[in-house]
Amino acid sequence: MDNLAAVLHGPYDVRIENLQVPVINDDEALIKISCVGICGSDLKLYSAGKCGQEVLDGPMVMGHEAAGVVVKVGGNVKGLKAGDRVAIEPTQPCRKCEFCKTGRYNLCDEPQYCSTPKSPGNICQYYKHVADFCHKLPDNLTMEEGAAVQPLAIAIHACNRAGIKLGTNLVILGAGPIGVLCAMTARAMGASKILMTDVVESRLETARKLAADYTFLIKREYSDQEIVEKIINTLGTRPNITIDACAFPSAQRVSMLVTKKGGTVLVVGIGDTTVEVPLSGALLQEIDIRGSNRILDTYGPAIAAVSSGAIDLKSFITHHFPMDKIKEALELAKSGAAMKIIIHVN
Repeated sequence: MDNLAAVLHGPYDVRIENLQVPVINDDEALIKISCVGICGSDLKLYSAGKCGQEVLDGPMVMGHEAAGVVVKVGGNVKGLKAGDRVAIEPTQPCRKCEFCKTGRYNLCDEPQYCSTPKSPGNICQYYKHVADFCHKLPDNLTMEEGAAVQPLAIAIHACNRAGIKLGTNLVILGAGPIGVLCAMTARAMGASKILMTDVVESRLETARKLAADYTFLIKREYSDQEIVEKIINTLGTRPNITIDACAFPSAQRVSMLVTKKGGTVLVVGIGDTTVEVPLSGALLQEIDIRGSNRILDTYGPAIAAVSSGAIDLKSFITHHFPMDKIKEALELAKSGAAMKIIIHVN
């Protein structure tokens, strides 16, 4: 049985190869993959061979935003059977470290996160995964939406960490996929005013259609203080919460300069290892600075939000490619001209 996969060998070197079909253990499920989304971390690995602390050290199957159909399950698996349509939460935590034991499995010491050097991704025809991190899809969700649940689950976790609530005035720096999903999530959670910034006008147009009340196109010549003043003037106030969804050093600086006293800065983008920021002023104003890492118990809420119509993922998905066009898909994503690209595997 063939198992064609998109394998990254190094920067800009992605190949379609035929791999062995994985053999499952008693706690796993074998899944025939249908759709996989392209993520910003995929782009960083593709273009630079690294993303945050993850460094490519050999050939790796790409992709971690996947949905598919269960082919078979291991002997210990309950609640899942062949034929079930599932969205795959792309982690396999150790369940033994202090973080797993205290319910923070997203901080697991050995997470085996899909499409990292320690664990293969799922842009492939057949993929195995721990069954309890495979979430059944309601009948009213498409496979494309099932794949896009993954970045939505990241956005929900980020908004939970940020403390979004009714009446929140919110600024989101970066109108890429995660930024836009944070805006859509914040809107569903009761945010009052949402302003988004980006350096690409087409992304801001999408943001306005999907969630943003205000948008602001940032130009390279703007200073940090100019950006801060334009945000305040456009929003009409300083935000209670600022989310950095792009992790550029300028965005991290602006987030700390623009947020209201006693407010919160939430960083969800993966940035440089070291960044110079105006930290002392933010701390003296009791601004909470928080990080958000991957997903924590938000796959169920994400699926429920899409199924109920609270969040519209169909409008968020903009482009489709077959697996053998993976390089073209990655190049389009890299250009910033697409919002969410779905790879159709089978």
